[in-house]
Amino acid sequence: MIGKLSGVVDSVGEGEAILDVGGVGYVVACSTRTLRDLVPGQAARLLIETHVREDAIRLYGFRDGAEKIWFEHLQGVQGVGAKVALAVLSTFSPEDLARTVAAQDKAMLGRVPGVGKKLAERLAIELKDKAGAVALGPAVLSTGKPAATGAAGDAVSALVNLGYRQSEAFAAVAKAAREKADASVQDLIRAGLRELGR
Repeated sequence: MIGKLSGVVDSVGEGEAILDVGGVGYVVACSTRTLRDLVPGQAARLLIETHVREDAIRLYGFRDGAEKIWFEHLQGVQGVGAKVALAVLSTFSPEDLARTVAAQDKAMLGRVPGVGKKLAERLAIELKDKAGAVALGPAVLSTGKPAATGAAGDAVSALVNLGYRQSEAFAAVAKAAREKADASVQDLIRAGLRELGR
């Protein structure tokens, strides 16, 4: 199994790139976010997940461990294969995906090409625990738990009632809560509004 490739980017196409490693060109399927970072002629390092099928061997490449972990988590959801998982990661960064799932924002998940309403609901429900466990940047509080309960949950609810999307409100409140651990609901709402106003 191949776990990592380091080489020179030979070419970048739609949905995949060719990475030249010691004169051998590996075709690697990637999210559009990863493909944007790959420049033909420049050195690149990709973490790899290898899928071996009866009729093919397919390589999937990721710029960092967080993206690879989410690729694996996404495929654990019924109805999600590699193609849909890459579509999700093309739409969301790992941090944005964790935040969207933790906020249970099914409407945002439903905007991914190939993800309908039912699959968006399944993604939100089945990945909820993963969003807290992965603990990626602004997606979660320093405790590693989603900002969905207590003062943070009340602040998110208040911002949603003011017309902000749940994922936006969640991100703003999570950032405010990290900066001041013992903040009151009012403090979190004010800090959240400041963050959303930027």
